[in-house]
Amino acid sequence: MAAIEPYVIIPPAIPSGSTFLFETDSGVEYEVRFGRKQNNILAASIVFGVLNEEFESDDAGEYVVVNRGEIYRVMATIAAVIKMYLKEHPRMMSYEFTGENRLNEGDGQTMATARTKFFLRYINLIFGPGWKPTLEGNTVTVLRQ
Repeated sequence: MAAIEPYVIIPPAIPSGSTFLFETDSGVEYEVRFGRKQNNILAASIVFGVLNEEFESDDAGEYVVVNRGEIYRVMATIAAVIKMYLKEHPRMMSYEFTGENRLNEGDGQTMATARTKFFLRYINLIFGPGWKPTLEGNTVTVLRQ
């Protein structure tokens, strides 16, 4: 089976930057950001989401269900972005992702959301050997071994 081709990625202006953008074929704009932890500069949080105003609503929070049949290519693009960031930051020791919960999906803290579980499936493809994922509540942490 052939690998899924990622969308065209717009990297940050400087290679070591932390915000990446891409747009799907249906015009949905995504942002992928890396935020360094204040107490550990070798640890970062990964946050991604939709930028289009049409998906904003008061009750959606950061979790947006786009449902345009592009999820696997979106995830392939997010994986490519993470790999680009890893290449520019080879000394990083850990990454963390917490998926927002959908309306009526639970509290989004003690149990893993669908978004977190979906991201967890891609961990080994993104990070490869030498990294170990753990799931605690709704947060995936990937540690360099």
